[in-house]
Amino acid sequence: MKEILLSVAVMAVVTYLIRLLPLVLFKKKITNIYVQSFMEYIPCVVLSCMTFPAIFTCTQNVFSSLAGSVTAIFLGWKSRSLVEVACAAVVSALAVELLISLFTSTSHYFFIF
Repeated sequence: MKEILLSVAVMAVVTYLIRLLPLVLFKKKITNIYVQSFMEYIPCVVLSCMTFPAIFTCTQNVFSSLAGSVTAIFLGWKSRSLVEVACAAVVSALAVELLISLFTSTSHYFFIF
């Protein structure tokens, strides 16, 4: 219990410092267009860096993760909605996972649930 409270306290301090430091360091408005452009992409890059490695470890087989990723990238490239991209990626990853388990399983009974 003590370790959990310490972990929560450390996360709270780190989160507070991340939000406080830009206010302390940058007193004036940032006028440089390159710095502004860089700062606009920071949240997207951080989220991508946290999400992308998890994509390839969330299924039992890397090929199903790859199928879901390729589907998501293709549909995202075609400017589909976020819900369509997410649903199609999940369905394609599930389909590949089912096919792999169907062909590698010694049993002929297959249950999704």
